[in-house]
Amino acid sequence: MYDSVKLEKGMYHLANQSFLDALEHADPSEQYLGTPLASLDAFERQLKRFDIHLSGEHCDKVEKFFSTTESAVLFPEFVRRAVKQGMEESILPELCAAVTKTNGTSYKGFAIDEADGAYSETVEQGESLKITALTEAETAIVLEKYGRVITASYEIVRQQRIDVFAVMLRAIGHKLAGAIAGAALAKLGTALTPLTLSGSTLAYADLAALYGEFSDYDMTTVIASPKNVAAILAMDEMADHTTDADGTIRLPFGAKLLKDSSLSDTTIIGIAKDFALECVTGSDVLLETDQLINCQLDRIAVSVRVGFQPLMEGAAASIDWT
Repeated sequence: MYDSVKLEKGMYHLANQSFLDALEHADPSEQYLGTPLASLDAFERQLKRFDIHLSGEHCDKVEKFFSTTESAVLFPEFVRRAVKQGMEESILPELCAAVTKTNGTSYKGFAIDEADGAYSETVEQGESLKITALTEAETAIVLEKYGRVITASYEIVRQQRIDVFAVMLRAIGHKLAGAIAGAALAKLGTALTPLTLSGSTLAYADLAALYGEFSDYDMTTVIASPKNVAAILAMDEMADHTTDADGTIRLPFGAKLLKDSSLSDTTIIGIAKDFALECVTGSDVLLETDQLINCQLDRIAVSVRVGFQPLMEGAAASIDWT
């Protein structure tokens, strides 16, 4: 049962296993089906075991993690989850059609060749079908390292409420993912032939023209700088724009409107989210776990390795102007 699992820092260093994997192996979630603990994963059951409250009226202070040598082992996973949550709350997940994990620092994906003929061409009796050729890409994707060093003394952090500290960690993850999203958009931009403005300033007609560039796929997402998002929202055509339950703004033709500060004020990108871009990651969020367990918070590095590859031709387009 969860209250008898032996927690050790070595659980973070097992080959081909995350800390959560190690916990799940020691305390499988399957055995809690049909019980009040069925909604908790192995980490959350350990929080319950040591009576650590991450939020709410009875939210604990960070020092609660360090009440015992075993409960201290949970702290790096809490930090990782908070940073990862911040990354997932960014626009990065909105850009990726697929996420591929690799153990290396580089990756070779597919090259797609459809030059044999269009899908609309009919095939006569006895003729061969047209070919879509999938081959290994000639150039490997190099996974770049993104990260941040967090510095703080344990004496300062220990008295913070856990939920407040989590907000700070989520903000770090959010900004880190923003930098990665900027790299993803830059990678997409290298594969695009941009449209030009129809006039001297951005107009709704330009957004409609961008939508019209998508012949095989539907444009699901438009990404622009904060300045251009504000300009789009001020257009007369957006007076009756729709907003999803989560606050996401949609253009009249259904595409999500997202802002990204890495884009220049002279570029707007549209994508078919499910076909445009592959994200290749070499690791989950990496932390110096031993230091965290030992309360050595003076210099903690948070990092992740990521690379990107454009996928289907025609799944992205852009407007550029000067």
